[in-house]
Amino acid sequence: MTKARDYRHEYDAYQGKPEQVKNRAKRNTARAEMEKAGRVSKGDGKDVDHKRPLSKGGSAGTDNLQVKSVHANRAYKRRSDRKPA
Repeated sequence: MTKARDYRHEYDAYQGKPEQVKNRAKRNTARAEMEKAGRVSKGDGKDVDHKRPLSKGGSAGTDNLQVKSVHANRAYKRRSDRKPA
C-alpha cells in the first residue's frame, strides 16, 4: 500500500511560498483575461499557456499567452536544465 500524500507539507514547503502565490495569481489572471476575450471557456479542455514561462521571466501579458489543448500543454517533460525556446 502506498503512503498517503501530505498536502499540508507540500503547501508549506513550496506552494505557499510568496513567489509561488504570486505566480499562481498571475496564471489565474491570465486565464480570466482569455475567458473575457472569448478565447477559452470553463470546461472546454483548453489551457492558457505562457509562450515564455513565468519561471523563465515571462509575463502574464496577452502577447505572451496562447491557447493550447490540455494534452499539448502538459505532454512534454519539464527539466530544469532545458534551455528556453
